[in-house]
Amino acid sequence: MTATPPLLILPFALLLAAMALAPIIAPAWWLRHYAKVALGLGAITAGWYGLVRNDYASLGHAAHEYFSFIALIGSLFVVSGGIHIGVKGESTPLKNVIFLFSGALLANVLGTTGAAMLLIRPWIRMNQYRITAHHIVFFIFIVANIGGCLTPIGDPPLFLGFLQGIPFWWVAKNCWPMWAVGVGLLLAIFYGLDQINFKRAPQRVREKETARETWQVEGLPNLFFLALILGAVFVSQPIFLREILMLAAAAGSYFTTKKSVHKANQFNLHPVQEVAVLFAGIFATMIPALAWLDSNASSLLGQQPAPGVFYFGTGILSSALDNAPTYLGFLSALYGVTGAADAQALLGDQASHLVAISVGAVFFGAATYIGNGPNFMVKAIAEQAEVCTPSFLEFIWKFTLPWLLPVLVTVWLIFFRN
Repeated sequence: MTATPPLLILPFALLLAAMALAPIIAPAWWLRHYAKVALGLGAITAGWYGLVRNDYASLGHAAHEYFSFIALIGSLFVVSGGIHIGVKGESTPLKNVIFLFSGALLANVLGTTGAAMLLIRPWIRMNQYRITAHHIVFFIFIVANIGGCLTPIGDPPLFLGFLQGIPFWWVAKNCWPMWAVGVGLLLAIFYGLDQINFKRAPQRVREKETARETWQVEGLPNLFFLALILGAVFVSQPIFLREILMLAAAAGSYFTTKKSVHKANQFNLHPVQEVAVLFAGIFATMIPALAWLDSNASSLLGQQPAPGVFYFGTGILSSALDNAPTYLGFLSALYGVTGAADAQALLGDQASHLVAISVGAVFFGAATYIGNGPNFMVKAIAEQAEVCTPSFLEFIWKFTLPWLLPVLVTVWLIFFRN
């Protein structure tokens, strides 16, 4: 079989660079042409694998993963868009912390995608008179990523581990201390930032906010469709039945939800369309990047790597690639390093390494917009609601490095340093 030339990783690097720089340098051009860029670069990689290498297995595997990914986040987006949560009164820093903590817990039941799509709109409405970028970013940090570290349903990498044979409750049993430290530190940081923001809001704005709405929930029949999606997650055979059930739930929700609920949520399909196009390019162009990782990870990691190596290795690449395939890549590397035959063999002496991979994939998925599927969707919904959101590089420079990175390092110091 033809070896993968390193030059073939260039389309992936170009796509990441375009996503990071184009919205800053030429935002109007990017808005018009991002689909051409993403799909064009993806076509270059796909063409090489199909026409030159005749490696249709790799293309088919990537296409299947992409279809499963879009079916899950798309169906959750549509169903959550049919549920309208009305909020009451002024959103104080303490109320915001309670809301985010509740979202972190809910992420383990609905998944980070489901919780993020359900809660982002009421989160914006709660803070509509003083909302800033830190509200959106910390929502991504906590609800769309780190909060979902307790169950395989919580985040896609953990679900892939469950499918590989890791017991369902193993994640909660082994990852809850890291979850508690990560979520706790981020909530504390957010509370300090939000206190400053709250004190700057004029008193008349606060008084106006307290008289706005009452707590109410509309669209409760969509809970049935949400349960159908969550149940479909556990369906593996026959092939594509899981995705068909998810899409059927989305269609049922879309056509049965009252128009007034969609209008109240300002619901349209643009956010999921943007994510579908960009991730089509990402899933295609990252095929050679993942192939290189799978071939070279063991030699790069050494003979007896510490858990911290897996934590930072999985984490850093999860922030640049999607965290689900990165998790599988490092799980494969762990098999190679330890000689384990299956996932059950990793639950003994190598459990700390498996925990490091799991936590690294979930936590570092919050570091960029492309680290985890819900991140881009939250950004798109916020922009649709005319909320100022940071660009790709601003997200990293203004929030990931000063606020998230110290938390990630603290988790390493406490749990994975030795």
